[in-house]
Amino acid sequence: MTEYDAASEGGNTSAVYEVINPATEDVVRSVALTSAEETDAAITRAQAAYPAWRAVSPGDRARLLRRFADAVDADIENLAQLEVANSGHTIGNARWEAGNVRDVLTYYSASPERLNGTQIPVSGGVNMTFHEPLGVVGVIVPWNFPMPIAGWGFAPALAAGNTVVLKPAELTPLTAIRLGELAREAGIPSDVFQVLPGKGSVVGQRFVDHPAVRKVVFTGSTEVGKQIMAGCAAQVKRVTLELGGKNANIVFADADLEKAAATAPYGVFDNAGQDCCARSLILVQTSVYDRFMELLEPAVRGVVVGDPRLEVTEMGPLISAGHHAKVSSYVDDSTPVAFRGSAPAGPGYWFAPTVVTPPDLRHPLASDEIFGPVVAVVPFADEADAVTMANHTEYGLSGSIWTRDVGRAFRVARGVEAGNLSVNSHSSVRYWTPFGGFKQSGLGRELGPDALDAFTETKNVFISTEE
Repeated sequence: MTEYDAASEGGNTSAVYEVINPATEDVVRSVALTSAEETDAAITRAQAAYPAWRAVSPGDRARLLRRFADAVDADIENLAQLEVANSGHTIGNARWEAGNVRDVLTYYSASPERLNGTQIPVSGGVNMTFHEPLGVVGVIVPWNFPMPIAGWGFAPALAAGNTVVLKPAELTPLTAIRLGELAREAGIPSDVFQVLPGKGSVVGQRFVDHPAVRKVVFTGSTEVGKQIMAGCAAQVKRVTLELGGKNANIVFADADLEKAAATAPYGVFDNAGQDCCARSLILVQTSVYDRFMELLEPAVRGVVVGDPRLEVTEMGPLISAGHHAKVSSYVDDSTPVAFRGSAPAGPGYWFAPTVVTPPDLRHPLASDEIFGPVVAVVPFADEADAVTMANHTEYGLSGSIWTRDVGRAFRVARGVEAGNLSVNSHSSVRYWTPFGGFKQSGLGRELGPDALDAFTETKNVFISTEE
């Protein structure tokens, strides 16, 4: 993506970005960036729209969200094709992601009519609680999953009665812009849900600094998350943070090794490894390490990397030239590469699936969030060793455990410091269950029944009945 000054060409916007298709390096579209002044104006409009949106009856707000979901459903193929060009996602993944936005909207459309408080027994009167919306919510979306992560923020926020200003990543704004159009077509008032393409240092910073924004939802790097948290602290502003991950895939000797090895590539190479939940550290019990590696090699070489528009493609390109350079910096002639898959030559930010064998967990290959299709495989001795090794990182977002022993599965799951764990599976996200991290992988929970509380304040009201 490149930036240029439109004012010199007679435009009214100071900056325009060219969105680059990462599979072809062709320009997809030029997008005007929102300035700080335009961001402030949008926040002011959202603040002005808040009282009326909050006052919409629960049934009517639910109906509008269902209409929004229906509009997304009718546009799934268009959204998916747009995402393929926008971010290089495979067409199969992109269709799932658009469908996830629809499903999350449908799920939270049931919330306005079920936003129940409680009646608490007290002496001398009646005590009750209410879940009150916060006001204006700022949602900052990353480039790796532009559609679903946007929906995880705006759907519960709108359902709870908040207005939303949403900033897509500079690299991938196109599907967010389309979702804003669909919201208006569905009848969501234009100032209730606004999409503001722009730089994080401009639009995102105004979300943090502007006193009318009562909460910031951010998904991205731990480094930036810390900066946002520090900025919000100045106003005691609420935050939800979903940050980095270096997630372990723990394979015990009693596991179904064939299945564990066959599925391992898809636990890390999905979306070219650009996933905070990627299982980029595989821990294998020493007694089966060699056999696991024998099984893993054909599985990795079999990953179909290529044109993301094709139905058969399983992995597309990295997002940008800059990110390709970052990932490539981890793999050079001195890197202990066990084996690699294949990737296309020519235009596009392609990187072959790569398996490395670092000497220990202190090595950057085993400790850094590379955020690309590079997976480290390291042996472990026993159950206690596996838990210790999985917990060596500052992150704690996700992970997998492969074993036939149910007791071990529970023990290890309770011992690993991560917010989302799967046994004999690599599934991290279901929209009806909570999602979030431990340690420096973030604060708060998205999705599931927990998310709605994150967009409300609990108000306690006591009514005296004494004469």
